Amino acid sequence: MRLRDFPYLLPLCLSLTGVAYPQPATRQNLAQAASMTRPRAGRPEILPVTQVKPGMQAIAWTVFAGSEPEAVPIEIIGLMKNAWGPKQDIILGKMGGKAQRTNVAGGMSGSPVYINGKLIGAVSLRMSVFSPDAICGITPIELMLEINDYDKSTPAEARTPDKVAQRAQLNLSNGLVSAAVAAGASLTMTPIDTPLVFSGFQEGVLREFSPMFQQMGVTVAQGGASSTIGTAKPAAGWQNSLNPGDAVSGVLVSGDMSMTAMGTVTYNDGKRVLAFGHPFLSLGSVSMPMAKSEVVMTLASAFQPNKFGNATEIVGALKQDRHSGIMGVLGEQSDMIPCRVKVRTFTDDNKVLKEKDLRFQVFVQQRWTPFLMMATLFNSVSQLNDFTDEVTYRFTGAVELEGNQKISLTNLFAPAELPVPVPMLVAGWWGDKFNRLFSNPVRTPRLKNVDVTLDLLPQRRIAAIETAFAEKSEVDAGADLPVRVILRPYRGGRIERQVTVHIPAGFPKGEHRILLSDADSLNRLQLAAGMMNRFMDLPQTVSLLNQERTNDKLYVSLIQARPTVYYDDKTLPSLPASVANVMQTGRSASRAVFQTPETAEQQQALPFDSQVTGSYSLRIRVN
Repeated sequence: MRLRDFPYLLPLCLSLTGVAYPQPATRQNLAQAASMTRPRAGRPEILPVTQVKPGMQAIAWTVFAGSEPEAVPIEIIGLMKNAWGPKQDIILGKMGGKAQRTNVAGGMSGSPVYINGKLIGAVSLRMSVFSPDAICGITPIELMLEINDYDKSTPAEARTPDKVAQRAQLNLSNGLVSAAVAAGASLTMTPIDTPLVFSGFQEGVLREFSPMFQQMGVTVAQGGASSTIGTAKPAAGWQNSLNPGDAVSGVLVSGDMSMTAMGTVTYNDGKRVLAFGHPFLSLGSVSMPMAKSEVVMTLASAFQPNKFGNATEIVGALKQDRHSGIMGVLGEQSDMIPCRVKVRTFTDDNKVLKEKDLRFQVFVQQRWTPFLMMATLFNSVSQLNDFTDEVTYRFTGAVELEGNQKISLTNLFAPAELPVPVPMLVAGWWGDKFNRLFSNPVRTPRLKNVDVTLDLLPQRRIAAIETAFAEKSEVDAGADLPVRVILRPYRGGRIERQVTVHIPAGFPKGEHRILLSDADSLNRLQLAAGMMNRFMDLPQTVSLLNQERTNDKLYVSLIQARPTVYYDDKTLPSLPASVANVMQTGRSASRAVFQTPETAEQQQALPFDSQVTGSYSLRIRVN
């Protein structure tokens, strides 16, 4: 059961708000729309929301296909008091013309609305996707013009990857509305979905990541060919771009793969551009490339009408992402992170069979950059014909930062009995490195470029440490102790390695351990210590990332019962208790000092062509 099965409910519900039910668009209004000249840049005359009355005939401008906006007649239904927040009214209207067929579609956000040539606001909301009428909410232009004047604070409920979208809604709680909702429809006034157009992305990637975007009020849409945008520098002719009614996009990723969010321009005074009429990502002050766009088609639907299109060229930068819309500046340039991902496929005899080189740029923002790095890397692997369940991934990456700082990372990822595909594990691990950089509490990183090589190796290459044997359990200080370690690979015979553990002269007498382990066992404590320190500066974070051990090695460590202290990016083994106490007094009292009861002195790192997992301890007595 749907609301359109009960056409009498909508006028009854609207009457409860004191708003008149809209009548069909008149022939006069349609003729007026057909004869109007599209608006151009410049400061328009404004009609205050207080002068907008029910029954007035308005014209909206939006692009249905191509790049030229078309006039859409709108009949003003009335004013919904405080619907967008305290002292923030919304104008309610019924759209006619082509919009009557398509319904209020994603991408129409920001479509400017005029009455007698005077700008009243932007189409930004819709009421019930199942309504047979294209009922829209119009954000008054007065609210949008506030963006650059005094709306400087980030909204309390910022829609970011770790928060669920909180949308402003009009509460019409009553018996009839409850019945309508029970019938499968919602009569709340919600922001129009912002289509996030993916070009050069494989369908499986969209399926994996679309729930995350939908939680933030962004609708995922498949684009066509990869975007031609290769730089964040404004293109020639930007001065004459983005007139009211034109399609506009915020660019999150551009290059061989692109990710752009499309809406409509509401206002252009020759330099500043206002659009959307509702928040995009609620980031507040932001610096994101702003691009012209073309609309391929507008999908008519009673459930999820949407525009499909592509960003064409950069013409400026978005500077504000606020409650009542977004604001961009023409001619401005936003920095993006240049990225290169090389994907190579290897044969059984370790020869390169195929190679793919991808280049793209990523939007810079502390919460979004890690997420975008994760999505683009996952996409780089997922669209290969060589992708199979039994492939091992060898990752080699470098991140160059300003100030001659560089992060070099290497790791191996093999399939395991987990419900998560290996490319997602690789992407999650990669995204976490950027999350640690951008969550630094002291300063924001400035990344110059990112370079990644991802090798696809045949077969599942993983080996678990099974057991180990020492020739004897007692040894003198200064002597060498031979140790045999046995690993169990996936579907293969056991692997045996011989190592020699040197017991340093002067090593304390008593019970100790020899630890044979994977990288995670040694990285875990250092990672925990770094996460606890809220005073760690960026160079220390970079240092910690560079110290991480790789999981294609078996590590041999000598363990003694003396405490280790982790301080910033430094590991202080066998630290006397008196020194540790001094470190936690005075100026250092507020800084986290992570301490463990044992000290692990790494002696060897044996390389393997497999991912090494697990650990094993041998107890010895030093005489």
